[in-house]
Amino acid sequence: METIPEIEKQITPPPTERLAYSVQESADMLGINYFTMYRLIQRQKIKTCRVLRGKLLVPRTELFKLLETDLK
Repeated sequence: METIPEIEKQITPPPTERLAYSVQESADMLGINYFTMYRLIQRQKIKTCRVLRGKLLVPRTELFKLLETDLK
């Protein structure tokens, strides 16, 4: 039988891996300008989540998809 700490390790991601990033953080990670990132969001090349007070977050999976595909 597994103990509770072992189960929690399986469920929660490591602290260095976040599930979503701000628009600025996403742009920095991709090496592009904030406004370029925002244009990609407006053109629906990247899906975002809206959280408290209307802040946009970019899911980590969307960043991976963007890196795998062409931006055309």
